[in-house]
Amino acid sequence: PAGSRAEARRHIEDALPGDAPHEDHRRLMLAFLDDHPGALDRGCADGHLTGSAMVVDPVSRRFLLMLHAKLGRWFQPGGHADGDGTLPRVAWQEATEETGIAGLALAVPAIDLDVHLVGPPHGPHLHLDVRYLAIAPPGAVPVGNHESLDLRWATYDELPGLDVVEGTLRLGRAALAALDELDG
Repeated sequence: PAGSRAEARRHIEDALPGDAPHEDHRRLMLAFLDDHPGALDRGCADGHLTGSAMVVDPVSRRFLLMLHAKLGRWFQPGGHADGDGTLPRVAWQEATEETGIAGLALAVPAIDLDVHLVGPPHGPHLHLDVRYLAIAPPGAVPVGNHESLDLRWATYDELPGLDVVEGTLRLGRAALAALDELDG
């Protein structure tokens, strides 16, 4: 059925090929789905699926990042699947809500897979993040919501200065490669 764990599995399996960490995360996600019937729900204490999108201005090739209110770091917009195995829809909805940009175009399949540990307020657990490229419409002006302290456009070369995690750098590389494929 639509929105099921089986659908989530297909989105993970269909994700573009990637580097060694990306492929390790694919194997971990698929095994996690097999072992955790509640993997789509944030109530799954060991971890749960999330969807996110690297929003890119295709002309300037800049990324839109948000300074996460709870984590105090720069990340791409995204959030919990909350029972929805249609992970592109999750990523698109979260990116739209968190950036305030109408008309984002989401490219499918996913361009990156990332598993990372998060902590409080619900104790240490895994976020199994299926990541997409979202293309901003011309002249897009972001408007944040309560989940971010700030939003900013940044080039790939500016990312290290924002103290982003390695997974965000990998996602940035994947987003630019996917953008080049779309343009090619």
